[in-house]
Amino acid sequence: MIHIVDDEEAIRRSAGFMLKTSGYTVATYPSGVAFLREVRHVEHGCILLDVRMPDMDGLEVQKMLIERGVAMPVIILTGHGDISIAVRAMKAGAVEFIEKPFEKATLIEAITAGFERLDGLSKRSERAAEATVLIAGLTSREQDVLKGLADGLPNKTIAFDLGISPRTVEVHRANLMAKLNVKSLSDALRIAFAANLGDKDA
Repeated sequence: MIHIVDDEEAIRRSAGFMLKTSGYTVATYPSGVAFLREVRHVEHGCILLDVRMPDMDGLEVQKMLIERGVAMPVIILTGHGDISIAVRAMKAGAVEFIEKPFEKATLIEAITAGFERLDGLSKRSERAAEATVLIAGLTSREQDVLKGLADGLPNKTIAFDLGISPRTVEVHRANLMAKLNVKSLSDALRIAFAANLGDKDA
């Protein structure tokens, strides 16, 4: 699924035709405002987003998508001389930017990269969901110990913070690793981080 957001009807029509003949489903929107109005209900896919549009430019639309938690990959369409804007869009998470007029091969390549990112996002969210379920099966004390480990704390510090003995921490650690069905601490931490447990900057 490709969402084309561009105020130029000629671009919407030509890019839409190009993509449909390549086997993609296409939806077009004449403005960023029109797309944002629909985005909650549209099928997940890749967004082709024009930088220069009236009312709301591509960067503002991209910012709104991020604020709303819309995780679809964005490819920026840019006219000549908008490179600095396109670079800002890339820093904000766009997959690629393409200068108009663009070749079909360039467009398809960028879209392929976009869908690879989308697959990565869905796999990551699946892993997060699985990890959250696994951690929910731990007792609250085991979760506290796992969080301490994820924060990079040694057993003695975790014991002190929780007001229990280091030996008890070791017991909880052994139990939580058995429940998570992992053999190594690194595997346990991978699950913890997937579920956003612990301070990853520590």
